[in-house]
Amino acid sequence: MQSKKIVILGTGGTIAGAASSALDSRDYIAAQRGVGDLVAGLPPPAGYELLSEQVAQVDSKNMDVAVWQDLLIACRRWLARDDVQGLVITHGTDTLEETAYLLQAVLAPTKPVVLTCAMLPATALGADGPRNLLDAMVVAAYPGACGTVVTCAGKIHGAQDVQKLHSWQLDAYSSGDAGVLGRINQAGIVMYRDWPRGTALSEAVFDWLVKAASWPRVEIVLSHAGAGAAMVDALVSHALGRQLGAEPLRGLVAATTGGGTLHHQLAQALERAQACGIRVIRASRCALGGIPGRPDDVFAGAGSLSPVKARLQLLLELAADSQASC
Repeated sequence: MQSKKIVILGTGGTIAGAASSALDSRDYIAAQRGVGDLVAGLPPPAGYELLSEQVAQVDSKNMDVAVWQDLLIACRRWLARDDVQGLVITHGTDTLEETAYLLQAVLAPTKPVVLTCAMLPATALGADGPRNLLDAMVVAAYPGACGTVVTCAGKIHGAQDVQKLHSWQLDAYSSGDAGVLGRINQAGIVMYRDWPRGTALSEAVFDWLVKAASWPRVEIVLSHAGAGAAMVDALVSHALGRQLGAEPLRGLVAATTGGGTLHHQLAQALERAQACGIRVIRASRCALGGIPGRPDDVFAGAGSLSPVKARLQLLLELAADSQASC
């Protein structure tokens, strides 16, 4: 009988980074090692064969639509194969939570798609990448696993909740109030919550996302002490946008204080933007808690989503609306 496959998709990041010294974990260059090098020598889970594909080679702070398009195409192609049990994606830590959220929202995979990463480059003494990659393979092979998850420092996070909270600790991620989905230890996997599930976007929207030259432009503005209207007014300005070569603005995410509050001048500017047809939603800049929505809200709340995930959610809604009107 043909063995099941676990496919490792490489996108770069610190896990593939290199420095001039094994003692240097700061002044390194991300995305230097190929995914084949990262996998070489690592034992696959018993009964599984490893395959790999280099989808991209980027520092994840530079993640963009083109890479996301290639990754969506690769994920869907491999997931459609009957002999593939699940996928592992090596990714930089900076935007990993955004990619994880996007993949879950678009694909809602019924097989496991496991993103993993490293806080230390591959050349560092005590590099954390190999352990995280091994853990991701274990999760991808786990019976009944499904949906998009993140493994780091022995923890399993759901795409909806995961957020990078620390800039240098190896255990850099949290799932906030929701808590981790599970943990990986020497005995295997211990699950605390259900695997992520959902409904994939339509074929029409998927096809548009992977073929479009650009996605709906959605920007994030921050509410803070002394926040004014100038930033929002500049973003809404079609003349300034054309001058800078930007696509027309379609949506704004306001990263609010507390449970959804906004500086009064910023709120007035956002109301003007909304009156001009710009979709405006609020997401709390607080790491925990989120925004409980109410029917009479001037601007819809994004619930527990962080501003960067709320941006993706609004972007996907705008893409779906565009396709529905075609």
